[in-house]
Amino acid sequence: MRLVVDCRYVTPGRHNGISRYTAGLVHALADLHPLTMLISDERQLAHLPAAPWVRISAPTSLREPLVARQVNRLAPDVVFSPMQTMGTWGRRYQVLLTLHDLIYYRHRTPPPEFAAPIRLLWRLYHLVWWPQRLLLNRADAVVTVSETSAALIATHRLTRRPVTVVPNAADPPPDPRRLPRTRALVYMGTFMPYKNVETLVRAAALLPDHELHLMSRIDPADRARLTALGPGARLVFHDGADDATYRDVLRGATALVSASRDEGFGLPLVEAMGVGTPLVVSDIPVFREVGGHAATYVDADDVAGFVRAVRALADETAFAKASAAARERAEHYSWDSSARILLALAERVRRRAAAGSP
Repeated sequence: MRLVVDCRYVTPGRHNGISRYTAGLVHALADLHPLTMLISDERQLAHLPAAPWVRISAPTSLREPLVARQVNRLAPDVVFSPMQTMGTWGRRYQVLLTLHDLIYYRHRTPPPEFAAPIRLLWRLYHLVWWPQRLLLNRADAVVTVSETSAALIATHRLTRRPVTVVPNAADPPPDPRRLPRTRALVYMGTFMPYKNVETLVRAAALLPDHELHLMSRIDPADRARLTALGPGARLVFHDGADDATYRDVLRGATALVSASRDEGFGLPLVEAMGVGTPLVVSDIPVFREVGGHAATYVDADDVAGFVRAVRALADETAFAKASAAARERAEHYSWDSSARILLALAERVRRRAAAGSP
């Protein structure tokens, strides 16, 4: 099988979510099966394995709807894209497209780093379902990252194609051992409204012996708003912690915390579990799916509930039990396992095409 992976969503420099998903999968896939990578910027190669690659137009190019004309030259059997927006007109190969989640249909505020025209198109795109159906039905199979997202895709009848869950995963930490325990509470994520960081700040104000470490980049207005919201809270704004800092704080932390109202997966949960850090998170379906028995679940608006859950971890026996459960649950998620699921899907699609099945 001639397998091609679309790596054009890998970000030079620091990963975003799609970039990390792509890089993690392609590294594991390259160990299992020969493949060719599609890139649009040679700087992307710094995040990718030493595998054959071809440079084509960027996914934001006006050429994207007809990008298959460039890909056809490679004569692939199957192409996997970590997004659903890869152009498919005129293709002569089987294609697997990915829809990670449906968050932006319920929370339409686009990521702030996008330019104004893209933010406008983003909002318009998520007003109706038919553009998504059009894209997904042009695939031979659809990939998503969680059973929760797969169920939502089915509920909204977004595709007639088979949907396969290829879970997200975390990169193995260089050193998974715990550091001496601190009273740090770690939040990793954006400050968009649906993330509901306000609940965490209010809880931190009632936990003056703990520090709430906010890892991601934050604009000055959000920083001032959250600081004012939690008088007495010990807030540590890392404003974009590097991977090493994030890991080190996480390895000693009392808990990873999230009060998010909606997620497509929950990668920080897996990252925390991999180093034995307990989870105190909102009670939403995808967190239940990812965290399993290893998390304490609290209603997203229950400030007192978050405080109680953190206080319960002060007991060393309870903490040790939660930490062991986290490590056990983390073993469910690995790039190797996800790559094997994806490779098996690609082979099924190729065999089906070879047999002339619809």
